[in-house]
Amino acid sequence: MKIKVLKIRIDDEHLLEDQKIVDSFLKSHEIIKAETAFVQNEEFWSVLIYFNNLEDVTKTTIKEPKSLKYSAENEDLNNDEIEILEALKLWRSEKAKEQNLPTYFIATNKELISVAKYKPAKKEELLDIKGFGKHKIENYGEEILEILDSV
Repeated sequence: MKIKVLKIRIDDEHLLEDQKIVDSFLKSHEIIKAETAFVQNEEFWSVLIYFNNLEDVTKTTIKEPKSLKYSAENEDLNNDEIEILEALKLWRSEKAKEQNLPTYFIATNKELISVAKYKPAKKEELLDIKGFGKHKIENYGEEILEILDSV
């Protein structure tokens, strides 16, 4: 933690200039605490600021890693994976007709490619695939796993 003292003169000639200095300082630092005092005989505000540099804060802050989801959108599929993908697309078309929904509501091509490449064995593993959340897994997870088992 560092400390900075700023002087804000209240006369019209200096007020805007001093305010710009304060604004610039506030934008580039993490402010922990500020104290002010008015100096009457000279007519200015003294501002005592306790701060950290934003660069220092960024370097020392440990961020929780985001859980990365698997996506095979740029990967080539082998013959077995192509067969799985075709079976999944056929299932998706039938499911979309059944539910009167566009096919991409059921699953996008990218999602189906990722399933074909990743080959999850359990519902929980579907969560590792980008685009699959609880709702999609609850509605379609069992059927997807059955297709993977049968192909």
